[in-house]
Amino acid sequence: MSKASKLKAASARIQHFQAGLRTNIPAQLAVAGPPLGTQLGTMGINISAFVKDFNLRTSVFREGVPLPTRTTVNPDRSYKLVIHHPTATYFLKQAAGVQRGAQYSGKEVTGYITRKHLYEIAKLKAEDPPLQCVDLQEVCRQLIDSAYSLGIRVVDKIDPVEYAEFLQERRDVVMQQKKELQEAKEAKLLRTA
Repeated sequence: MSKASKLKAASARIQHFQAGLRTNIPAQLAVAGPPLGTQLGTMGINISAFVKDFNLRTSVFREGVPLPTRTTVNPDRSYKLVIHHPTATYFLKQAAGVQRGAQYSGKEVTGYITRKHLYEIAKLKAEDPPLQCVDLQEVCRQLIDSAYSLGIRVVDKIDPVEYAEFLQERRDVVMQQKKELQEAKEAKLLRTA
């Protein structure tokens, strides 16, 4: 038996372990179509069983909440599905009462949250497997950094009346930004046409 045939026979017996899939899937809204279906199909996972399992396990969450999921595939094509709490961005925007983050990070303020809100979010996110061994203070630091990049500022106290006025002004700014973006897209289309 030659060396090449021995190597070929040895490599045929090795079972390669696939790394898996890391993605955010909206709660209760997993479908067998693209892009999820194609990603699962290339990994050899039964797509309809995965969708049914995911939608059943996420029935405790509000529909459409983005959930980070980690899927690992075993050699027998079975899978292990780990569903984390909703993303930190989602929690921060919900706590601040805003729909979107800053268009220019660091240059505009989109909302405010209190330290208590931040602490509650940190306690919840610390239960996720990647953050279980991380100090709660470090989780809070990470959340503050994420909030800053979204344009959300962490303060000690928020006056509800002033904050409602701020949010109304912010809605006007967002509408103006969307209008400017739409005009820029139309101008680009006119130049290329």
